[in-house]
Amino acid sequence: MPVTFFAICFILALCSVLQLPSSSENNGIKKLALSNENSTGFVRKLLASPEKRGAISRSGTTCSKDNIVILQGPGTPLPSGIPTYTVQVSNVCVTGCSITNIHFRCGWFSSARLINPTVFRRLEFDDCLVNDGDSLGAGDSLSFQYANSFPYRLSVSSVTCN
Repeated sequence: MPVTFFAICFILALCSVLQLPSSSENNGIKKLALSNENSTGFVRKLLASPEKRGAISRSGTTCSKDNIVILQGPGTPLPSGIPTYTVQVSNVCVTGCSITNIHFRCGWFSSARLINPTVFRRLEFDDCLVNDGDSLGAGDSLSFQYANSFPYRLSVSSVTCN
């Protein structure tokens, strides 16, 4: 009996020190933890020199697929328990380049949650289209949420620079 009482007190003290959240403390707030494992990462951009015209990417070349950054992180699971993932797609071009026809490598992408097909859709194996092929301006981003038992490794396969 004394060992059980000590164990319960130890667990309660540990929880209060670590401030572990309980399900009643959530208050409906959704947390999004972005993972660099499933993203193209954060991009450091170089500025254009006055004598060079055109969109300059982080590698010093003209506009390219490197200007599209994908961040992905876990969301709140569906009531059925299926995990959800939030994806943010951003055009990080600093010189005003607009990018269209953004295609991702996406395997056999599917979702238990409906995604607006004008935002993101699979065309065929390993080819998904972002924003219905329309322009994603410099500094713009869009996001969508999908539900699957595992996260997909999304990466940019091709873009058209305008």
